[in-house]
Parts: sequence; structure tokens; C-alpha cells
Amino acid sequence: MLRTNIDKLVKNSVVGEITHPAVSSYRVTPDGRSRMLPGTGGITYNIRVGDIAVGWEADHVEPAVTIKNSDNNANSGLNTLSCVGNEAVVISGDDAKGEKGVVVGKHGGAEHVMIDVPLETMEKLLIGDKFMVKSFGIGLKLLDFPEVTVMNVAPNFLEALSLEDDENGNLVIPVTHEVPGAIMGSGLGGNNSYRGDYDIQMFDEEIVEKYGLEDLRFGDLVALLDTDNTFGPIYKTGAVTIGIIVHSDCVTAGHGPGVTRLFTSSNGKIVPKIDPDANIAKILNLR
Repeated sequence: MLRTNIDKLVKNSVVGEITHPAVSSYRVTPDGRSRMLPGTGGITYNIRVGDIAVGWEADHVEPAVTIKNSDNNANSGLNTLSCVGNEAVVISGDDAKGEKGVVVGKHGGAEHVMIDVPLETMEKLLIGDKFMVKSFGIGLKLLDFPEVTVMNVAPNFLEALSLEDDENGNLVIPVTHEVPGAIMGSGLGGNNSYRGDYDIQMFDEEIVEKYGLEDLRFGDLVALLDTDNTFGPIYKTGAVTIGIIVHSDCVTAGHGPGVTRLFTSSNGKIVPKIDPDANIAKILNLR
């Protein structure tokens, strides 16, 4: 069993309300075509973790339920303190109050937190209903792996991953795909990996085919090779970052399926292990 500092972590509450879907204008593709597509926000009834994240007639679409706090300072707290795997409880509305879900990602730029709930719960929800997230996980450390930084991981999710080390003392983490750091896009230049995401560009067909990225799913754990996210995303040979797919692919240049960072090691002390079941839907038995 991994030794952690869980007994030193703070658990508190943050709140967000279900956002309305936003469509600002046409999306322009890298080859100059304009597209009108649904995007972020709202209640997305036919997409949850475990579903395909590539090929939708959409741009940056988010799975299940999207929440945000209308107060900017409070929303900063919501987006920073919420961790993947945290419990989220509906605290308003007549039909869904008391229903529970799970945090499955954070989306930078939009500053959204995504909550997975069953379809029967989605049918009870309304735009504007509030969720309280029991935030727990920021500051989590793996005491036997000081060269691995943990971000945005709830302790219950870490436990469910059942991680182990290899014969060289590296942390072995299951992933569905490996992604070359050279195709990471939007989100580069940020200095905070404890919120938001950054995107896998899908415009190079040869690379997409080589790494099998056409079947990425919402909730997949993926290894971003040669990337270090300790203090913001950079390209660094030998570094490894593990993240979770949180929004769909995109038609806009520089964008693609979004990845919320979970673990990173600047000197490669993480070893990804391919496992087609490395998806939060299966790991936490969400569906």
C-alpha cells in the first residue's frame, strides 16, 4: 500500500451551479472552414465518462454535468480545490436535491468543473441547480515517491488505482494511451497545473494513427510523454505526466481533447502501463 500524507489533508466544501451551454460564434478550422457547433457547459445527456471523446459534432464538449461559480473568487476556489474522484452533492432544486455525483475533470479557460452522474439524475437536474463538492486531495503526497508530484487526485481515487512500484523504484500507473508531448497544445504557457487542463492536438493524422488516439474516451487516463507539469506544462525529454481526458476533441487550431493533470515527474520516475480499462468509469464503478 502506498504511504501518503492523507492524515494531513484538509477537507472542505466548494459550490458551483450548473452552467448554461455557451456558443459565441463560428469555430474556424485550421484549413479555414467555419463550423457552428455545440461546446462547453450545461447538462450533456448522451455523454459520460467511458464514452468516446473523438468524432462528435461538437467542440470542447464536456461530459455529463458542468458546474461553475458565478463569483470569480469562489470559482477560483472551486476549480483549484476540487479533485478528481471527489463526491459532489446536489444542494438545490426540488427533484434532484440530495443526489450524488463524482468530479471527473476540470476545464481551463472555461473554468469549469465536470461532474459525472447517472442519466436518471441528469433527467432531474435543471440549469442553475447547485452542487457542493467535498474537496479533498490538494496537497496529497506519495511519501515513498518524492520525485512524483500529485495534483487534482482525491484520496479515494488514488486508493482505487492500486498503484505499485517496479524493480527500479518507479511508480507504475495504468493508462489507455501514450501521447507524445510534441502534440500538446492549448494550455501551454500556464503556470498552474492544479486547475484546468491542456489539449492534445489531433490534426496530424499519422501521429493520431500511430498512437491510436482516435479512440480516446472521456475519463481515460493517458501518459503525456516528455512533459513536465510540476510548475506548469513544459516539454522536457524523459519527463512523464499522467492525466485524465476531460473534454472532447476540437476543430480549432491548437486544441483537442483536454487533459487534467494528475501525476507528473520531471525525471521520469513514472512508468506508464497500457491497460484498456484505465478509465475512471471502470476504476470507480461509475457505470
